[in-house]
Amino acid sequence: MAERYSSFTPGGTAWLLQRVTAAFLIVTLAFHFFLLHFVNHAWEITFAGTQMRMENLGYMLTMILFLWAAAFHGVNGVYNALVNQGLSGTPKRVVLVILSLAGLALVAQGTYVALIMGGIV
Repeated sequence: MAERYSSFTPGGTAWLLQRVTAAFLIVTLAFHFFLLHFVNHAWEITFAGTQMRMENLGYMLTMILFLWAAAFHGVNGVYNALVNQGLSGTPKRVVLVILSLAGLALVAQGTYVALIMGGIV
């Protein structure tokens, strides 16, 4: 029988944040689908409409938090999946740096675009 291994320490910060971001992503994704598929239909979505929604501070903050949660959840999940597959030593550190930089770049660019679309920048 295969041994079950997880790089997450049960009750640890990464373990907790992975679960909190998952729950947040489920709720915000449901909000996104409801808003953009039932309130507004896909064929009605335009850049101008998106920009108008982003001018609503609550909507913009929700989308920024969604971006941050998704970036953390994805990067943390991929990293820990690789660690669970046996990644260790220098390659583990290199992957951590690359994934962290990619996640930070994604969050920085996405936040910047959201702030521009919301008329804040």
